[in-house]
Amino acid sequence: MPETPFDDFTDIDGLLRMPRLASLATGPDGRLVAAIAQADEHGARMVSSLWELDPASEAEAQRLTWSAKGESAPRFAPDGSLLFSSARPDPTGGADEDVPAIWRLPERGEARVVASAPGGLSLVAVADDGSMLATTAVLPGGSLETDAEARKARKDAKRTTIWHTGMPIRYWDHELGDASPRLVHVSAEGELRDLTPSADTVALVNASADLSRDGRRAVTTWTTRVAGGETRTGIAIVDVQPRRRRMLLRATAAHQWAGPALSPDGATLAVTRVTASSPTDTSYDFLELHPIGGGEPVAVDLGDLTIGSYAWLDDARLVVAGDLHSRGAVVLVDAATGAVRTLVDDAPHGALAPAADGKAVFALRSDLASPAAPVRIPTTGRGRVEAATIPAPGRIGTLPGRLEWVESEVDGTTVGGWLCTPKAASTASPAPVMLWIHGGPHGSYNAWSWRWNPWLAVARGYAVLLPDPAMSTGYGHEGLNRGWPRLADVVFRECEALLDRVLERRTLDASRTALLGASFGGYMTNWIAGHSDRFDAIVTHAGLWALDQQHTTTDAASHKVRVHGHPDALPEWYRAYSPHHAGGAITTPMLVTHGNRDYRVPVSEALRLWWDLVSSWEGSPASMPHRFLQLTDENHWVLRPSNAVTWNQAVLAFCDQHVRGGDPVPDALPW
Repeated sequence: MPETPFDDFTDIDGLLRMPRLASLATGPDGRLVAAIAQADEHGARMVSSLWELDPASEAEAQRLTWSAKGESAPRFAPDGSLLFSSARPDPTGGADEDVPAIWRLPERGEARVVASAPGGLSLVAVADDGSMLATTAVLPGGSLETDAEARKARKDAKRTTIWHTGMPIRYWDHELGDASPRLVHVSAEGELRDLTPSADTVALVNASADLSRDGRRAVTTWTTRVAGGETRTGIAIVDVQPRRRRMLLRATAAHQWAGPALSPDGATLAVTRVTASSPTDTSYDFLELHPIGGGEPVAVDLGDLTIGSYAWLDDARLVVAGDLHSRGAVVLVDAATGAVRTLVDDAPHGALAPAADGKAVFALRSDLASPAAPVRIPTTGRGRVEAATIPAPGRIGTLPGRLEWVESEVDGTTVGGWLCTPKAASTASPAPVMLWIHGGPHGSYNAWSWRWNPWLAVARGYAVLLPDPAMSTGYGHEGLNRGWPRLADVVFRECEALLDRVLERRTLDASRTALLGASFGGYMTNWIAGHSDRFDAIVTHAGLWALDQQHTTTDAASHKVRVHGHPDALPEWYRAYSPHHAGGAITTPMLVTHGNRDYRVPVSEALRLWWDLVSSWEGSPASMPHRFLQLTDENHWVLRPSNAVTWNQAVLAFCDQHVRGGDPVPDALPW
């Protein structure tokens, strides 16, 4: 029986327990499988499982896997069996507990371990001969053969020290440590061969790699350290037999490389050239097609499209998806000429999975009104096409409000955004308004978000304005660079102009407003708090507060310092744009939220902001309006479902108190 679509947006826990589609895989016989995550019983973690979908859109999805550890990274083998990564218990005892291994699920029968390694194995790609490319990590001075013993000795001694020799040392929410990531060739029988035994601790950090269809070579990003705490990332080719590595595309001070993808015949490499950001220009992405055997690359002109992902349909065609004009598009690229044909341009798409016959590409489509859902996009014929939705878990029913596109002119530029308005808003009962500023700053309010979901606020009676101001994606390089380098006054001017335009509506209440943002949006809320008193409440999540502090403590310090320099060299810029310099002017109640494991915007930003707010409050401690929600085991995002429930409840209650005159938020949170 089809599930009942979810439509009770007053039920925060219910929404956050909805199934979430994460990835797709297509098989040689036409099968389609999705990885779908859902909260466990206690809301303690998201657990991924694999589901069979019907490419013909006739039958409901069928669940294939059920382990408590979960399964991810599905890939089909040439024989039609399904490969995946999982830390589920191995009934034979061959794989280490709690370490991801590669498993094989035949069309009939039980899954079994294909290969395992002490540092875990994450599946990357599968060749036509059944061999695989995977990633693992090996402790210093060791090998795949000695790694198990070294890990046991370290665990027994409870040794947690890390010997650093350069930057970077952290990424997102974890220490990079002293283990070196490796690319591993896995035979169809499960035998492991280290393809990169000389890799140091940074060469393959967050590497993007691919395996040729014949299984004879891999391509991968390859990162090296250079002076000034910087790194350079190029593209390396690694031959499997005999094992040999050479650089195909070298990085320079002007540009680096990302996202290598080999055509099915192995003759052409699709890759993204990424220019280095500077004080005058942000980084720009350029899609290029490079002949492996040498020759001039084909440059692909994607117009305003900001590259999201791409995949080869066949030797002659590449499909590309990305952000476009606060929506998104999927385009088809002729590999010989670079000519581009738009297939769909109504919404962002991801998880591209070409059909084996090349006549269609499957993808996950999302927009602000609906979460990611699988679709089939035809690739034959001419012109635009109509995508077909495929039944899958996680359907949304009736929304609690209306969604519309709004625009305003600012300094000769059209600035747009999405406005979500509750159904009950009227001239007799105008709705209070929230202004949300997105992160990035290179991002777009064009897709469904489980973390920042405006419909929860709409169900509470708020209208939510979601602008795409300066530096948003999907508006070409000019749009990305407008407002660079992260000029808060430019972004606020555009957001405020759009807010003022929608507040001309009599169904919206200009006297009751709130401002919310996270990451760069959190930086913006912090900066605005010291430069405007027009809002009744401000919520800042993972926001930058003292730029002199954040720029050298973030895991992206080399980028920040390259673009923004040092405070002693640019004192006027830091005085104008670091929010802490205007902290004494803050009068609006602020809710600060931050994760302790956030290394992109370290929690020290929130700690310093909180001290400045509390220590400068001149009234009694009991009357101080500011609050701090500390998320002790979260990173830049709020991923644990139970924490996400608390975060949403606290944010809405705080806004209710200060915007709508509701009850004070209890000192001991009940959620």
